[in-house]
Amino acid sequence: MVATSHDKIGDQKTGLWLEELAVPYNEFKKQGYDIKIASIEGGEVPLDPSSLQGNIDEFEEAKTQLKDTPALTREDAHGYDAIFLPGGHGAVFDFPNSRNLQVVVSQFAQGDKVIGTVCHGPTGLVTAAYEDGTPIVKGKKVSAFTDSEEREMKLTEEVPFLLETRLRELGAEFVNGDNWADFAVVDGKLVTGQNPQSSHSVARKVIEVLES
Repeated sequence: MVATSHDKIGDQKTGLWLEELAVPYNEFKKQGYDIKIASIEGGEVPLDPSSLQGNIDEFEEAKTQLKDTPALTREDAHGYDAIFLPGGHGAVFDFPNSRNLQVVVSQFAQGDKVIGTVCHGPTGLVTAAYEDGTPIVKGKKVSAFTDSEEREMKLTEEVPFLLETRLRELGAEFVNGDNWADFAVVDGKLVTGQNPQSSHSVARKVIEVLES
């Protein structure tokens, strides 16, 4: 699991949206999976303050793991059966600009390994390509945080690019549900979800793909 290290959007605090890592983390733990949590820069993962509201007691174990994470390296392309990219607005800034993440995700795709991601996490897919240069999302059914949801958040001017638009430009077959609806899709070994509400569905689909 790879988390963002970016903590600002405009003049607001941002980072990882905790639910998008913690819910899948809990599901993977229930399956008995060995889990490593890394981040783009290492150290403590910034958390979007809005994701800490409400009852998050069930997220405490995952939250503790985020206090001191190793930095993602290219070696993380080896020795794992799946990679999972949670979102949060921080991911829009550092996922596409991380050469290590680009290499790791590209190698997972090239090796036909499982890639799971949700909400803004698919920003980690936009620079990944096969050895022949083809974007890994080209021709694939993919979901992510929609342009319409970004407009509702009033953050279209704050993000470097609109994720849905970028995925379409790369040749993805973008699919989605209503705004803020639970929506996840599987295409081969690629599992993507639309928004925080989709975190559990994406995790379960990742598990189904792994177990098959």
